Amino acid sequence: MIIWLASYPKSGNTLLRSILCSYLFTDDGNFNFDLLKYIGQFPQNFIFKKIGVDIDNTFEVEKNYIPAQKFINSINKSNFLKTHSSFELNYHYKFTDLENTLGAIHIVRDPRNIITSFSNHFEISLEKSLENMLADSFYAGVNSKTESPVFVGSWSSNYNSWKSDLLKNRYLLIKYEDLLSKKKQTVIHILEFIAELSKTKLIINEKKLENSLKTTEFDYLKKMEKKKTFIEAISSSQTGKKINFFNLGPKNEWEKLLKEGIRKKIEESFKKEMLELGYL
Repeated sequence: MIIWLASYPKSGNTLLRSILCSYLFTDDGNFNFDLLKYIGQFPQNFIFKKIGVDIDNTFEVEKNYIPAQKFINSINKSNFLKTHSSFELNYHYKFTDLENTLGAIHIVRDPRNIITSFSNHFEISLEKSLENMLADSFYAGVNSKTESPVFVGSWSSNYNSWKSDLLKNRYLLIKYEDLLSKKKQTVIHILEFIAELSKTKLIINEKKLENSLKTTEFDYLKKMEKKKTFIEAISSSQTGKKINFFNLGPKNEWEKLLKEGIRKKIEESFKKEMLELGYL
């Protein structure tokens, strides 16, 4: 059964994966990039190839999301998977079902800070980034060699889709900002949720947790990326060099980085959701 780590792109999903990988899949809690293999991404091309799906046909890929998840669960009984997919797919197929999904941890971030990170990551202007964030038809990973194109939708539609009635008490909403300001408290809350889903008793290993929190601090990850290339960082279309994945982090302050017109457009377009999340 799958526990999803779901988010709109550039919302802190990799930070959450790093924390969980270091705590759940090591003896000492110390993080390194190789550990991310324990929490893969969905959808990925090789899974669909294995079940005979034409990966060049986005319609066929989305049609086979649930068969792909059945295949994943047939290999491992317990799986964590990262996704940027909307819970409501473009072709009206189901993203998942309760036969394959144990629950979902949904991480959200202030869209005024997402946009600057989005712009750096994809080497596009803030204006183009805003256009993507507003587009109900937005797909990510279109040019990826390993990941299938994933239907993301707009920031607001993606966020709202994961509050599905299907998940009910199997759903946990986490704010990226809390992972920064209340890291230990938030991580323990997440671990408690996972234990509840999997019907296991949670006993916190304080030393291991301390190491996990320390080695997944943003500055630590940034230094690690300088020493060892982060495999999930994408290459620049201009220079061919890897773009820094860990760019601004806590220093990503929209008040200093956003033009007033872009800020206003974000706040007007996503007012309902931002009020709901306490961002306005």
